[in-house]
Amino acid sequence: MSVTEAGGVFRRARGRTLDAFPSEKEREWKGPFYFIQGADPQFGLMKAWSTGDSDSGGDEWGQEIRLTEQAVEAINKLKPKPRFFVLCGDLIHAMPGMPWRKEQTADLQRVLARVDSDIPLVLVSGNHDVGNTPTPETVAEFQQTWGDDYFSFWLGGVLFLVLNSQFWYDASRCPALKQAQDQWLDQQLSVAGQRKCQHAIVFQHIPLFLRSIDEEDDYFNLTKSVRKEVADKFIRAGVTAVFSGHYHRNAGGTYQNLDMVVSSAIGCQLGQDTHGLRVVVVTAEKIVHRYYSLDELSEKGIEDDLMGLMEEK
Repeated sequence: MSVTEAGGVFRRARGRTLDAFPSEKEREWKGPFYFIQGADPQFGLMKAWSTGDSDSGGDEWGQEIRLTEQAVEAINKLKPKPRFFVLCGDLIHAMPGMPWRKEQTADLQRVLARVDSDIPLVLVSGNHDVGNTPTPETVAEFQQTWGDDYFSFWLGGVLFLVLNSQFWYDASRCPALKQAQDQWLDQQLSVAGQRKCQHAIVFQHIPLFLRSIDEEDDYFNLTKSVRKEVADKFIRAGVTAVFSGHYHRNAGGTYQNLDMVVSSAIGCQLGQDTHGLRVVVVTAEKIVHRYYSLDELSEKGIEDDLMGLMEEK
């Protein structure tokens, strides 16, 4: 599938928003709803990890294709339909400029094209999508292939913010791009801080933290100084939840009233979790989420207690 063809399948973010949800129609609270969060399909990592060559390996990704197909089939069966399906980064494994990147991208686009057309895709950039040290060129490639690397949208009175967390990891080769996102984010958080939304929810690839705001710096979190500054900024604006991936395990914690949710992968598992997806229910008062294995979601669907939350008025 070419980029042009993919553009017709995916309603890609453009102009820092997602036109699947016209903001003028979506700013008012209309009642509970739910969405599906996934992370790290990362086509190619399972082979690379198994051979011990996680940097340049990954010349096969049949397992990830089958797992992502299972995820799409499970989502398409859900009733009622989720309002959207968000993938929190590392869409493919091959870094910018590495072999197999074009092929992995084409195969993932082919699988994602099967998502029900009434379930918009929300795509988040990860380090394997824009590089550990992104450049203007790698960010532009992501934008051309998948859409804007950061944007916002309204849905049912809730403000959703999609961020490029790689700018907070290492923006040494694209400082102007980081500055632009920071300024844009401050403007968006100003709206949220004025309490003009029912909730404000953030999607990014790298977690602020895995379990505690005070934990040591790690490959899988943002550095202490950055995470504290960003978390405090979120809290002042009334953001109550951040959803991420990157860790290939389930984790998470709270900082004041901010819920940091770390979801394991659709693809390669680095811990004891199963390949899965997270169901997130948004009610007027709270955000409730639960991780399901792909088998559980395919065979049993969403449990009654979560479904019941969507009946509340």
